[in-house]
Formats: sequence, structure tokens, C-alpha cells
Amino acid sequence: MFKKSAILLLLYFSPFCLLGQNAKDQLMPIPQQITWGSQRFNIDQSFHVVLSDAPDSRAHKAVVRFLRRLNDRTHLMTRIDPVLKSGDVKGVSLDISYQRVGNLLPGEDESYELNVTGDRVTLSATTDIGVLYGLETFLQLVSSDNQGYFIPGVSIKDRPRFPWRGLLIDVCRHWSPIEVIKRNIDGMCMVKMNVLHLHLTEDQGFRIESKKLPKLHQMGSNGNFYTQDQMRGIILYASERGIRVVPEFDMPGHASSWMPGYPELASGPGPHQIERKFGVFDPTIDPTKKSTYKLLDCFLGEMAHLFPDPYMHIGGDENNGKQWDKNPRIQEFMRKHGIKDNHALQNHFNKKVMAILKKHGKKTIGWDEILQPGLPSDAVIQSWRGKEGLKDAATKGHQVILSNGFYIDLSQPTFQHYANDPLPASLGLTPDQQRMVLGGEATMWAELVTPETIDSRIWPRTAAIAERLWSDASVNDVLDMYQRLESISIRLEEVGLTHIRNRDMMLRRLAPGRDIEPLGKLVEVVEPLKEYKRHAQGIPYSTDMPFSRLPDIAVPDAPVARKFRLLCEQLVMKRDLSVKPEIKAMLQSWIENHEKLKVASSGIPALANWIKMSEELYKISSLGLECLDFMDRRQVITDEWTKQGATSIQNARRPFDEAELMVVDAINMLFNHALPK
Repeated sequence: MFKKSAILLLLYFSPFCLLGQNAKDQLMPIPQQITWGSQRFNIDQSFHVVLSDAPDSRAHKAVVRFLRRLNDRTHLMTRIDPVLKSGDVKGVSLDISYQRVGNLLPGEDESYELNVTGDRVTLSATTDIGVLYGLETFLQLVSSDNQGYFIPGVSIKDRPRFPWRGLLIDVCRHWSPIEVIKRNIDGMCMVKMNVLHLHLTEDQGFRIESKKLPKLHQMGSNGNFYTQDQMRGIILYASERGIRVVPEFDMPGHASSWMPGYPELASGPGPHQIERKFGVFDPTIDPTKKSTYKLLDCFLGEMAHLFPDPYMHIGGDENNGKQWDKNPRIQEFMRKHGIKDNHALQNHFNKKVMAILKKHGKKTIGWDEILQPGLPSDAVIQSWRGKEGLKDAATKGHQVILSNGFYIDLSQPTFQHYANDPLPASLGLTPDQQRMVLGGEATMWAELVTPETIDSRIWPRTAAIAERLWSDASVNDVLDMYQRLESISIRLEEVGLTHIRNRDMMLRRLAPGRDIEPLGKLVEVVEPLKEYKRHAQGIPYSTDMPFSRLPDIAVPDAPVARKFRLLCEQLVMKRDLSVKPEIKAMLQSWIENHEKLKVASSGIPALANWIKMSEELYKISSLGLECLDFMDRRQVITDEWTKQGATSIQNARRPFDEAELMVVDAINMLFNHALPK
């Protein structure tokens, strides 16, 4: 949709692109049906919303938030409170209607219709949840020109493709305070996501208060946990934005934080303590004791009253079984009951926990390791190890949620997540099996993030995942997605997300009183190492380490590096000589930046590796300029130059501080193109 020439698209890849020029380029997710009209609806101080609803209703509160954001953006100071509808109201600007209050349940009607003419806007929906999403679409359509603010004439009929569009936030490995959760809930609402999955227990922390078993949070959290009143506030905050909160209590593995307070749960001997480092650890809940299930019944029953969502996640992943293997009493239990291996023993545990949850009115979700023979059919599988796991679950009659391919903590480029369709034709599922796929979840595991950096790992890439889960499968133009992603990234700042602004703050802290522009220019073409490569660099990462170095300030899928690569592809693959001046200008700017960065970094030991990386950027940028000259055959290419160039490119590929230069491949493209054929 909205295809444009590559040259025009390149203009939008700049991080400094202007907004409000084309409403089509600001929509994300793309609605299911759009018909553009020729008129425009002008927005001025007389703009007001008509809504027949009580002031404490979800729709009424959403309208108030909508109007405040509109005023913040336009400075029009329109009326904040909606006008209550009573008969025929004259001068209507935005007329909102819906049939009933929506239930926060999978499969609820989230559709809406938005119609814009020259003198009126109507927003109608079956439920108030649809109203929330229609208001977000309205805000995305707001544009401006010399005549003022407006939205274009349009008729939109929209609904989600999948009912489960989630974001997992791990608050255990690194603690996320309430304000982090709330601002990300607002971001989720902006892009029409509807499930917040909170990973609340882990080896590194137990993050929820238990009044019945208080030693869980008192001894397993280092003081960082949500009180039950705070969690009720989060649940209410999310509910007002059409978002469900699904809690996860990981068991029987990843359970170190359970043991300090209640060592009787453990399968192995103490001493028991929460972990500071990351990985798969041995402490595992003992599945053979009646007291284990009595304690879990007490805790899960308490949590069932706290969390209103019908689903509860029991984890179930990465149990290494070492403590079970070493425990003679557990081995005897397995022999006595004919349990052949640890997978079967965990299945025994899962079934008992599911029975507890069912007693308390909850449905079970677990990672795909819980998919074992005899698992009750109403268990929902969250697939993280691959699409085959999703297919296996769906063909066996289980509802399934896809997270494999949506691991945003791995710092992979957005296009990889965008291409990750939960229902590719290659899976070969029948229509009935396809209906078992509820949708997907982006997963923000927190080994390498803090409250200062977590937003930059979630956004804006998760907006593209949100589109994959909302929009039709045919909406898959990667270049168009990137163009719109730049706009939505800036819009996300409206609700307090810090994915853009925190970079300069972190640079100022590293180089107080210095010019941070040269540092920022280097960061623009650097990305953190992808997948789990940061852990393989020899740094002993732990919960106590500062996460304020180069790989923490740099963002995944750096826009400037992506733009440079596209320009080089335009030159080399399409022989478009018109982009050469811009390529030259970018290379020259990196060359000139090196001396400035050395001045800005002088005398600051924490920036020593920044200078080294800048020097590599200087060298390959110089090589890139020489390649452009060689393309014009202004110089003779020697074997020595070719050898030195290859060495420079190889050296520039080395990681520094667990980060990598993202323009190396593009310059290598210029290098290979310049060589004699």
C-alpha cells in the first residue's frame, strides 16, 4: 500500500523527517479498509466531541486524553470535556457512538468505523474498545499546512486480524518501576495492542506482594516489588486503555527467588538466594511434595483474586532438571509412579498446577515446553522456540501465541520482526487449525535493559509488530513500513516514552560539559550486538552493572545507518548516480567528526573505546570516498590499495564495547563495486 519510488522513500528515512505533511504516511497499523476522499476536515478552536456517556466511563476518559493530546500538538486550546449528547446537537465536530461496554477478553469486538467529511467526523463502534482505537487513528491522521490543522476526508472500516496482540515486559531481571509500565501501556494503546504480559517471578527477583506468603516478596525482591494496591492501579490504568494484564509466575524452573523465603519448595539443598547474573540456573520447585501444591494453591488463589484476567501464565521453560536428577527422593517418586524422565515429571507438575488454576477460575498459558502428552486441551501454548512449535500446538488442538521472531531484546532489525507472520502459508494449517492461533507477543526480556533504556528496545520496533498483528497479511511493504515507523516513533513521545530523548541525556552524563554532538553522530551509525552475542564478549553481566555504555545508548536498527545502506544500494544496484553527492556528504561528515569526537572524549576513560570505533569509522569512510573516485576511474586501483581496503573493512567489523558499526556492509558494497571486473 502507498508505494512510492525509492528516491522519495529515502527522504523519509532521515530521523529529522517532518510530520504532518501526508496523513497516509502516519498510519500504523494500517486499517483494514481505507477510502480516501477529496475533502478535508479543518480543526480549529471550535472543535468539540459529542459523546453520550458518564464522566467515569472508559470512553469518556479516553476522549479527555485524546483532546489533551490534540491540544498539546496543535495549541488550539479546544474544549477538553466532551459534550453530552442530547437529541440533535448542532455544530458537531466529532460524533462518537458505541453500543456497549466491551469485555477485556480475547475475541471481543474491537472494530470501529471512522468517517470524515468536510464538516463532520463520525466514529462508531460496537464496543467502547473500538472507540479507543478509532481515536488513535484520528490522531494519526492529524496533519497541517499553511491553512491550519486538518484531517483528510476518509472512510475507514477497521478491525484487528488477531485477537491477541501483546507485549511481554520482564520486570525481574531488571526492575521496572510503575511509571515505566504505565508509559509503555500508553504506547501499546497508540498502536492498538491489547495484552500486557508481566513476567513477575524469575531467578533475579519476585516482583509482586503476597499478603498470604509475605516472605516471597520480602526475601526474594531486594525491596523492588509491586504492592497489590500498586498492581490494581496498573490493571485499572491498562483497562482504561483497552489492555488486559496477564501475569506470569515462572515455575518449576527459573525459580531461585521463590526459595529464600520458602526453602521447602526447593528440589535441592540451600543456601538459597536470588541470582545476580543471567542464564539458566539449577534451583527448581520440587514437584513431588504435597506441601508444594498446598503453597502454590495458596499463592495462586491469592493472585487469582488480584488479577481479573481469565488467563495466568505458569512459564514452564528452561528447566535443566539437574536438581531433580540429584535428589534421591525425587528419583524414587519417579520410579514409584512410572514417570520415565524429567519431561514427564514436569508434565505431572503442570497438570497439578493447571488443576489449581482451574479451581480458581483461570486458564493456563505456558511456554512451549509444557506441550507434553496428556496436556489438557484448554492450555494455551506460547511458542518461543520456533514456528514448528506453533504448528505442533495448533494441530494438537491448543490455542497458541507466537513469540518466536518477536524477541525485541535481541536487537534485530525491524524488517525481520515485520516479516514474521504468525500464519505463513508454509505452515500448511487447515482453517480450523489457523483459528487456534490467537496472535503474538513481543518479548522484552530484561537482562540488558534498565528503566532508562528499556523504551529504546521496545520502541519503535514494536509498532511494526503491532501492525503485523493488526493489519491484513497483504500489508507487507518493508520500505513503506519504515517510512511510517519514523512518524509513529516521534508520536510515541507524546505519551512520555523515552526511546529518543534519553540518548542525549546519557551522552551528557558520560561527557559532562562537553559537546555531545560528535558522540551522537557516532551513535547514529552504531548498534548493539544482536541476538546473544553481547553475552559472549566476556563481560560478566549482572543486575548490578551499569547499563550506560555505547551498546546501551545505541539503538537497534539505527535509522541513519539504514538510510546510508539504501543510498549505496541505489547507487550500486540501480546505477543511480544522483545519490552520489549525498553518499559523499555522509562519508565526509564521519571523517570530519572523528577529530571532534576525540576532543569531546579527551580525558574521559569511559569513552576510550568510542575513540577507537570512531577511528575505524574514519578509515572506512575515507575508503568509501576513494571507492567513489575509483568508480569514476580517477585513480588506478593497485593490489596494495585493494589489500589495505579489505583489511580496513575487516577491522571495522570488530565489535567495540559490545557494539558494531552498521555502515561497514554498505561501504564494502562500494568497495566491491569499485574493483575492476
